[in-house]
Amino acid sequence: MDTGLGVENIWEQVQKDCRTMKKIVLNSDTAVECKLSILIFTEGTIIGPGRLIDFYSPTKYVPIANYTDKIKKWNDNGAQIIYLTSRKSDSSVESIRSLLTKYGFPGVCLYYRTGADKYKDIVQSIKPDILIEDDCRSIGGSWQLCITHVEKKIRENIKSIVVKEFNGIDHLPDDLNELLNY
Repeated sequence: MDTGLGVENIWEQVQKDCRTMKKIVLNSDTAVECKLSILIFTEGTIIGPGRLIDFYSPTKYVPIANYTDKIKKWNDNGAQIIYLTSRKSDSSVESIRSLLTKYGFPGVCLYYRTGADKYKDIVQSIKPDILIEDDCRSIGGSWQLCITHVEKKIRENIKSIVVKEFNGIDHLPDDLNELLNY
């Protein structure tokens, strides 16, 4: 999407967007002019327990496999990287934001649910070009996916990519066009 705006203007818009919705600013250094948006679910997709005992302790989660090269390539090629967490409380959301920052995940915002929000509400408001999430195997499977309950009209315009829970995204294409057709 060529808006003709400089990075500063895009970043101002990102900051404005992050203040008006249920999301927090992740990293101002990765704001670039965007070709498309990629929404990535965090827990189970790109971060997970380093040890089985840490499954219920998201603050101890670590990156899954070689996430940085993959996501940085997408970001460097013009994709706007956005994240969605399962956490709802301010402190839990902050812990996920801290993990993403600590491990150098590129991206501009971390979305989260509040109150009665459902994942579909966030996906429908963002309308990403690509949604990458895990298969939710440990919590019941496909009926738990973010994309499952998104309105059909919106869902048809989102490339949904489901990866195996806790197996990472390394196998996904680096090229954005290939990713759109994956």
